Amino acid sequence: MRAYSGVSLHIRKELHPTEPVFSHPEFDMETRMVQAQVGDTVFASVYVPNGGKSYPAKVEFMKRLAGWAQALRAQGREVVLCGDINIALTEMDVHPVERKPVIGQLPEERELFRALIGQGLVDVGRKLDPDNERMFSWWPPWRQMRQKNIGWRLDYVLASPGVAARAASCKVLAEVGTSDHAPVMMVTA
Repeated sequence: MRAYSGVSLHIRKELHPTEPVFSHPEFDMETRMVQAQVGDTVFASVYVPNGGKSYPAKVEFMKRLAGWAQALRAQGREVVLCGDINIALTEMDVHPVERKPVIGQLPEERELFRALIGQGLVDVGRKLDPDNERMFSWWPPWRQMRQKNIGWRLDYVLASPGVAARAASCKVLAEVGTSDHAPVMMVTA
């Protein structure tokens, strides 16, 4: 499938006794999400539209993402959802000089994000580091914002409570990569 947006998901075979089953959710029309089911757990990587090109498309995607999570929860599945949500969930997730009424920080977007988390998911990074006001994963690509750590937290690992309870760490790897985003890595015990 050709598309502007793309995601990747890698599953270490030696960690799982069964072969992962990869697919795209039905609502994903732009290759913005890939999922793999391993046993009763669904792992997913997502890139939510940033909303600059079409804010209504972002709103619709978030609503469908919450519906996806709700359906998995109803099936009794564990979920690990990670990626670029393109929403700073709280004011604390944006450096004070970057706090503005703009897409990515709008109340409606934050409500949609809370609705997603309300489908039985835990924000693992914030659970393990609840008071960190400098936990950012995206920085504007100018004026050395990354080096100064003046950014936004847009990339998350969300997990079912059972998975989140096994998380030993969930860190933003700010020193990794050349993108304006940094990877977020959760390690389970």
